[in-house]
Amino acid sequence: MRELFGKVAVVTGAASGIGRALSVRLAAEGMSLMLADVDPGGLAETAELAGNGKALTQITDVSDEASVHHLADRAFGELGAVHLLCNNAGVFQRGHMWTRTPEDFSWLLGVNLWGVLHGIQAFVPRMIEQDTEGHIVNTVSVAGLLGAPSAGGYAVSKYAAYAATQSLAQDLAAVGSRLRVTALCPGGVRTRINHSEQVRPAGLSLARGSDDPEAQERLDAAVERGIEPERVADLVVEAIHEERFLVLTHPDYGMGLRRQTDALLTGGIPPLPAYE
Repeated sequence: MRELFGKVAVVTGAASGIGRALSVRLAAEGMSLMLADVDPGGLAETAELAGNGKALTQITDVSDEASVHHLADRAFGELGAVHLLCNNAGVFQRGHMWTRTPEDFSWLLGVNLWGVLHGIQAFVPRMIEQDTEGHIVNTVSVAGLLGAPSAGGYAVSKYAAYAATQSLAQDLAAVGSRLRVTALCPGGVRTRINHSEQVRPAGLSLARGSDDPEAQERLDAAVERGIEPERVADLVVEAIHEERFLVLTHPDYGMGLRRQTDALLTGGIPPLPAYE
């Protein structure tokens, strides 16, 4: 999609981090915005940063199908069309695979996987019917390609989100759709994802802490060393213009994919990734 000016974008997880940076960048490109998140204060701040008149906001729980369909109804109803959908909302939890509870997986999968699936189901059929150029950007994670040590539940949700994104791209290509798809796979980015537990629903309350006492320190350090979310937004806009499927935010991740493939082809366990 070469031209963004005058078109409409929907961004979930827009209250902070990558979602906020994307929203501001897309507004600068001349797009009208529908911004969604569970954080009303953060949403209002993002809308203000995007510029008066550029953005509508909607409190949306992406893990809830009805909430996302309501978002779609409002976006199409008030803005007339949707040309760019950014399924960006995401949460993180650390901890070994064998200690994660059903509540842990319900929370992670609800936001990270079902948030993407609900977005696809609510928006893509109507975007196809528009018969215009369009793009879907799903924020996955490099953990959805390489795994995440001491964060198995998160990796499960992100591997599934990547599979959904690739399948969507292949299905759209098979039917000759004008929609294109990008899998955004960030690693270390200066966001608030290391404090995801603050938005965890009470009904899925934390049943146990991390079994890796140093995991939070490693996560905090990776976030602190990370790139700015504005850089990620730049990469996303480039990918939309160039119709690129995969976006890796760090050059070293490509080498990590090669090492993983080499290990798998020889029957070995993929090496532990280093996220810098």
